[in-house]
Amino acid sequence: MLRTLLLLAPLLLAWSCQAATAPSYTTRWDTIDIDQILKNDRILKKYIDCLMDRGKCSPDAQELKKVLPEAMQTECAKCTDAQKRLAGKALSYILQYKRNYWNELLGKYDPKGEFRKKYEYEDK
Repeated sequence: MLRTLLLLAPLLLAWSCQAATAPSYTTRWDTIDIDQILKNDRILKKYIDCLMDRGKCSPDAQELKKVLPEAMQTECAKCTDAQKRLAGKALSYILQYKRNYWNELLGKYDPKGEFRKKYEYEDK
């Protein structure tokens, strides 16, 4: 029995590590200059227009649009630590300085108000 456990231990360890490591979104966003996007009204508006189906999407904006609903529902479970920091910074900025964008995005991506309650409460 002990011998069987010793033989299975590496397999169980490998399986548990693999199970604990959920697949993540692309890491190409980890080094994005979020300040360049947030502080440039023209660029930020293009992202918002993409997310709101009002304009063309850059490849990065299209990818964001694709994963945003899931990321919101799962509290960014597949995000890397860098992506969580960037998302937090972006959400905080939009909530504080671009409230109209915040309301539009939540109207589309959070019609039941679940996300709004959590993040607007945390911001206070």
